[in-house]
Amino acid sequence: MYVHSPFCARRCLYCDFAVTVRKTGDLEGWVRALAGELGYVEQEGLFVLADNLQTLYVGGGTPSLLGPEAMCELARVIGPARLTDPQLEWTAEANPESFTADVADGWSGAGVNRISLGAQSFDAGALRWMGRLHGADGPPAAVEIARGAGIDNVSVDLIFGLPSHLARSWEDDLHRTVDLDVPHVSLYGLTIEAGTALGRAVREQRETPVDDDRYREEFLMAAEVLTAAGYRHYEVSNFARPGFESRHNSTYWLGEPYLGLGNGAHSFAPPVRRWNLRAWEEYSVAAESSKNPEAEREILDAAAVALERVWLGLRTDQGLDRPPEGTAPASLVDDWVGRGLARQMEDRVCLTTEGWLLLDRLAVDYDAVGSG
Repeated sequence: MYVHSPFCARRCLYCDFAVTVRKTGDLEGWVRALAGELGYVEQEGLFVLADNLQTLYVGGGTPSLLGPEAMCELARVIGPARLTDPQLEWTAEANPESFTADVADGWSGAGVNRISLGAQSFDAGALRWMGRLHGADGPPAAVEIARGAGIDNVSVDLIFGLPSHLARSWEDDLHRTVDLDVPHVSLYGLTIEAGTALGRAVREQRETPVDDDRYREEFLMAAEVLTAAGYRHYEVSNFARPGFESRHNSTYWLGEPYLGLGNGAHSFAPPVRRWNLRAWEEYSVAAESSKNPEAEREILDAAAVALERVWLGLRTDQGLDRPPEGTAPASLVDDWVGRGLARQMEDRVCLTTEGWLLLDRLAVDYDAVGSG
């Protein structure tokens, strides 16, 4: 289950997420809306909730703006009996400036056992440019707060591909992250979305996007630094110490069913994918009335399922089954291997770090020769 918290104290320069800006989170309104949506979901019957959830991920937005009681309230809505599996992975996202000791203690007491920390950078100038509210000392302090509450499973988010005029040292950010000794790191390449403040600045030529060569160099540098520090590059954007891979995200990559609650949240009950209304105000009105807060849905046909299977498989270091010899897909894979874009592992083929830079194109090419 994914649960979205839309509240942010400020919208970052590059942000295109389903967020609403306010100084504090609306915990009461959030809980009412989630309870209403869950009631609708159970009545509709497309999703049958398990007696014990395997993973629960609370993202945003900035869930830490909801305060210390938020996860206890969420557990009450979902049903405490569904959160009793001893192997439950319960992740909640937090930003350093709002992740206080009280929040950490309250969340830990509710059952949260994994924190995803929005660090993005340790460079003060880069943080100001992005619109982040924490300083360079925020991420280390937040990691210690999590550990003080008994939550050792911490993932740190970093963003790369920032404009060169910021003179941010990506290498320094990577080494400072390694020094935190957290078990998981996620990377996000800066993308320029048309509707964001950054998108407007680029259109008006007040900002210049990073060039492809620098983007490539920073991605490859991250892979080199993090794998040398003992992290497994197990998915195109994710690195983990052994045993600390994100089980929740693996659900997406394996194409398994998941339920999303909250504005803008996506759900998947094969072959149906659907997504909720993006605007918090519109979503909350519908959800609190136990009406359908869905914006749209699609039914995946065989071709779409096949393409997704290829794309999701190539995202991870487990890759795809080796295609039969003499087929067009096998010839394509041989070409990838020869160009250093893929490697073979017994009866599997997976992309190299260089190959992951071309993931979308390679997935489309593979699907095309497989269906041609």
